[in-house]
Amino acid sequence: MQTIGFPEVSVAGLEASPVAEALAGVRANEARYFSNKFKTEYVTYTPEEKPDVVAWVQKILADERGIVFAAPVLEVFVYDDDDVYWPSVYLANGVAVNVLYEKAAGGKRAVGFKLAMGAEPPAELAAFKWARQKSKIAGEIRGSFFVIKGEYL
Repeated sequence: MQTIGFPEVSVAGLEASPVAEALAGVRANEARYFSNKFKTEYVTYTPEEKPDVVAWVQKILADERGIVFAAPVLEVFVYDDDDVYWPSVYLANGVAVNVLYEKAAGGKRAVGFKLAMGAEPPAELAAFKWARQKSKIAGEIRGSFFVIKGEYL
């Protein structure tokens, strides 16, 4: 378990990725977002500490789009309050996957992908179109998403 800061960017926990520095920038960018929006610290865990979260994200990816990543999960983040469940997983291939899941019936539910600078979209995401976003912390982040249709909580 570690608390992620910003604008200082640390690769701790992501060293196994060939784009560790860029992926750490994406993670720090997310930490800033959650700090500003939810006034919460961005605490990450190893996949061994949060296997239920990893399994939940993997189930949604597999059920909704048949996506099974070959790259291992390096870190896990979970935001959970009365209204929203919002976990993220960071993969060794430079992809961050987050699942926004509003708990209310008919709420927003989507899977977002963020690709660290220097990482190519993996084969599992070849069909997705990517938008570009500039970040002072992470440089350029490419992103994509899809809307979740099923019920998972």
